[in-house]
Amino acid sequence: MADVDHGSIAAEFLVEPFVEGTPGPHVTAAVDAFDDHDLAVELGPFASFATGRLDEMADAIADMIRAAMSNGATSVQLRVAATAGEIPIPKLHDALDDILRMAEREIGTPTTAWTRAEKQRVVRMLDERGAFLLRGAVDDIAEIMGVSRITIYNYLHALEKDDD
Repeated sequence: MADVDHGSIAAEFLVEPFVEGTPGPHVTAAVDAFDDHDLAVELGPFASFATGRLDEMADAIADMIRAAMSNGATSVQLRVAATAGEIPIPKLHDALDDILRMAEREIGTPTTAWTRAEKQRVVRMLDERGAFLLRGAVDDIAEIMGVSRITIYNYLHALEKDDD
């Protein structure tokens, strides 16, 4: 086992809702919490990252959660490790599962009970979050929703018409 400096830790966090290019006050407050502890935050496209001494990071993380939730965050995802290299990298397929679980929570019912309108709403949400950029996502989502892939493409086509 390698020696680990327990005096220093790394944290990766994602504050939801996430809107690309326009971090809301919940995200800004989360970053400010680290700044208040003189800890630099590296903003990334999928999560933000900070490192520092254990005690400083523990205090900053607690303040970050309070600040984010007090300013409209719906959730905070957090990974903490002894070093940046120890933070696990999520797999793309896991991201699709996470998005669908979030959709179930948002709709309030499991996928098997969704109405046609709810399925259309979820397809819009999945599209906005880039789920259909994943290879095989249409087939996976169609199977989970109990519809054909043609139905998913029809929902996506209707979204394009709505946006015109």
